[in-house]
Order: sequence, then C-alpha cells, then structure tokens
Amino acid sequence: MKRVGGLRRRWLLNTVGVIFALGMVCVLAVTASFAAYYYSNMESDMRFRARTTTEFFADYINQNYTEYYQSCMTYAKTFEDRNNLELQFINNRGKLVASSYGEWAGQSPTTTEIAEAMTTRDIRPYMGRDPATGERIMAVSSPMIYSNGEVIGVLRYVTSTKLVDQQIFLVALICFAVLLVVLTIVVTTSNYFIHSVMTPVAEITEKAKRISGGSYGIQIQTRYADEIGDLAETINELSSKISQNEKMQAEFISQLSHELRTPLTVITGWSETLLMDENMDSDTRQGMTIISREAKRLTEMVVELLDFTRMQDGRMTLNVEPTDIRSEFEDTVFMYGSRLAQEGIELEYLDSDDDIPEIPCDPKRLRQVWLNVLDNAAKHGGEGGRIEASMSDESGMVVVRIRDYGPGIPEDEIPLVKKKFYKGSSKARGTGIGLAVCDEIVEMHGGTLTLENAEGGGTLVTIALPAAQ
Repeated sequence: MKRVGGLRRRWLLNTVGVIFALGMVCVLAVTASFAAYYYSNMESDMRFRARTTTEFFADYINQNYTEYYQSCMTYAKTFEDRNNLELQFINNRGKLVASSYGEWAGQSPTTTEIAEAMTTRDIRPYMGRDPATGERIMAVSSPMIYSNGEVIGVLRYVTSTKLVDQQIFLVALICFAVLLVVLTIVVTTSNYFIHSVMTPVAEITEKAKRISGGSYGIQIQTRYADEIGDLAETINELSSKISQNEKMQAEFISQLSHELRTPLTVITGWSETLLMDENMDSDTRQGMTIISREAKRLTEMVVELLDFTRMQDGRMTLNVEPTDIRSEFEDTVFMYGSRLAQEGIELEYLDSDDDIPEIPCDPKRLRQVWLNVLDNAAKHGGEGGRIEASMSDESGMVVVRIRDYGPGIPEDEIPLVKKKFYKGSSKARGTGIGLAVCDEIVEMHGGTLTLENAEGGGTLVTIALPAAQ
C-alpha cells in the first residue's frame, strides 16, 4: 500500500503542480494586463489634462511674472477636481509656487520628470514613490514656455495610485481565488479518478503478494474491462497455471514417494539382515553398511516428501496427547548424540533446573522436528565440532534452543531458509524441504521456529511452544 500511496502523491503533485504553475502564470499575466491598462489610462488622462491646462495658460504668458504667478494661484484655488488630483505650479528653480491643496501644500517636489520636462520642453510622466512621503504616486509635468522661449516652470498634475493599486490587487485576488477553485475541482476529480485506479491496483497487489507467498489458485475479482482488467485476468491465469503445476508436482512427489518407500524398506531390511552374518568379510560388511546407511537416508527423504505433500494439500494432522516434553527431547538428544559421536561431533545437552510441565502435543511430530534441526546442525555446522541443545520454561512457553558452531547463515539467506526447496549457498545434501515441514509442524502446535546467527559464530535455532493450548 505504500507504493500505491506513493503513486497517489506523485500523481497529485505532478497534476496539481503543473496546473498551479500554469495558473500562477495566468494570474500574473492577467494582473499585469490590468495594471498596464489602468496605469496607461490614468497616465493618458493626466497627459491630456496637462496639455489642455498648459495651452489654456499660454494666454497668460505675455503677462509679467507677478501677474502670471497670481493667475496660477487663482486657478489652483478654483481647481474643481482637487479631491482626485493635485495641481501644482513649479518655477524653473524647482520651487512650488502654487498648489490646489493650498498655499502651504508642502515642500517642493523632487521627482525626476520635473527636470526632464524643463530640459526636453515636453510632457514627462513619473510613477513611483514620492521621495518626501514614500507614497506611490503618478505625476505628469508639462513645461510652461514664456514668449521669449524661456521655460519659466512646469505645470504638474500628481495623484496617489492607492485606489488603482487596490483595484489591481483585487483583480489579482479574484484571479487567485478562481485558480484555487480550479485546483479544488482538479484535486477532487483527480482523487476520484485515482481512487478508481488505485483501488483495483491495491487489490491486485495484495492478491499478487498472496500468490507469491504460496496461495496458488487465488483469483482476483475483475470489474473493469480495461488495462487493469487485462492485468487482473493475466494474473488470474498465471495463478491458475501455477496452482495446477503445484498439484501435479505434489501428486507426482506423493506417488513417487510411495513407489520408493517399498523397495527402500526391502533394501533396508535385507541389508540389516545380512549385516547380522558374522562370517561376512570386512569389505562386504563395509559395503553393506554403506548400503544400509544410504537406504535409511533415502527413506528419511521419502518421509520428508510425503510430509511435504500432506502439508501442501492440507492432509497433515496432529495426534495431540499430554506429553512429558522434557523426556521426549532428552531421549532424542541422547539418541542422536551417540550417532554424532561416531562422526566426531559432540552434542552437549545443557540441562536446566526449570520445571517443564507436560504439554498437549504430538510427540512423534515434535521428535521429527528436533531430529531434523539436529541433522541440519550436523550437516551445515558440523565442522565446528560441537552442538548445544537446551530446553527452558520462559513465560509460559517451552523454549528449545539448538546451536552449532559452524560458519552460520549468510544474512541475506536467513529470511529464505524456511521456504520450501530453498538450499541457498549450502553444499550439503538434502531436499530443501525439511525446515519448511518443521516450521509447519511447529505452527500447527501454535509455536514459532526462528533461525539466526549466534553471537560468536554458528547458527541458533529457537523453537517456542505454548505450555498450554
């Protein structure tokens, strides 16, 4: 499900991210267009006013300076649009001589368009912050030229851009709100679409994991006639074929095991009978001993295969009865210890003072588990020359530990060693199903079988069984 969640996040991030980026570009473009439109209209209006007023005052240019400035003050006082614009008259030294805001309207302005208008003798605009107040303004300065060609000052219109800025900000806010609405719709529809895709994908993933875990034959319910449905049908077909192959394999192993069991029993019986002949020469006895040992080994493999087929088709059962589990374990250890001693391997039983109660179990099956684990310890860790076995009572669980002093198990193989037919890098002989059967038997008793590398080297097998069921 993590992977599905990752696809969901990537889908949403990619979709929403692209739409958000494009939306922001659109918001900025629309805002910039509105700003250009508003500011352009505002500037055009102020240019027209400045040109018209300058042409009107051209009639006063022939007056002397005193009369001219008096006319400027009179016009400024009677300026009708003073609530929206400030009309200023500035002399050629940059000093404010009249303003529609009154005689003491403030200090003389210092914006750049004033000097530019005087220099170029043409109307010049300015938009930015007022150096004196820090307020955003728009100003237009028009030169006033005396009859002798001298620029005697400028007529200046100036206004705050606060209202226009607010309008532009409102437009940007509305565009951004529209973008959020679009994103909400996209996220909602995308979630619906992703859910319609991810839900069957999650089901397919879960069923595929179960199939890979051994639940062959399981089928995925398909409700879609699309690529997802095709994928589900393909997995269903694969699952059915694997299930059929598994059944054929189990039937073949079961039949073969039964066929092998009879001749192996005959070989084992006759080899043991012949070994009782005291007149047999040493070479013949050695050969018969090898035949008897290998026949027993093959018999054990056949038993494993039969147990495996029973486990596969659910025919493995337990004959549960109250059992002195310590006695059964000690008998197994001492019996197998004498056999290992012939191979130069010491099997040490670490006795404990724990009071091990009788537990309900199948003693024959548990003995099979212990023998298999001890045999694995001898085959894979026998080069260490020593195996330790112990039993203890730990919090209501009977815990059996068997440890060898061999090379241990590669870390990457530990999760796989209990899988059927898995032998890993081991060169020891065997079918690779013994531990799988043992794990099944222990689980049927409600216990656990774990393998790990022991501290100091070797492999530690821990079998935990509930003391009561």
